[in-house]
Amino acid sequence: MKPMKKILTVGVFDMLHIGHVLLFKKARELGDYLIVAVQEDDCILKYKPGTKMVYTTEERKFMVGALRYVDEVVTYRDVDTDIQGLDFDVFAKGPDQSHAGFQRAEAWCRAHGKEVVVIPRTENISSTLLKSYTKL
Repeated sequence: MKPMKKILTVGVFDMLHIGHVLLFKKARELGDYLIVAVQEDDCILKYKPGTKMVYTTEERKFMVGALRYVDEVVTYRDVDTDIQGLDFDVFAKGPDQSHAGFQRAEAWCRAHGKEVVVIPRTENISSTLLKSYTKL
């Protein structure tokens, strides 16, 4: 019997949109089980002070978990340390997730036999764009 291949992706997912759903779909296609880690509110504000959040951590987890591509939803604070406690085989990330924490996370993954896959962004959609329409 072939072992289950678990995929992990992480993000804020505050204004859920088609790009997020496509990310989850593409990530899920990489394996058998998709874990989505949603970043805690206080950590978002730590790294991006003044950010206006639309939904709480629990609301974002609920919405993400309601999608058929997602098998499990967890929270995270700092990507580079928190992924070390999760059971996964492939780390699926976006091309814009490249700050120092993500670089350390990728290095940890490679050192521990985890594959890293970059999933391209969906053109012409982003949470920032949606917020500009709503003046958030």
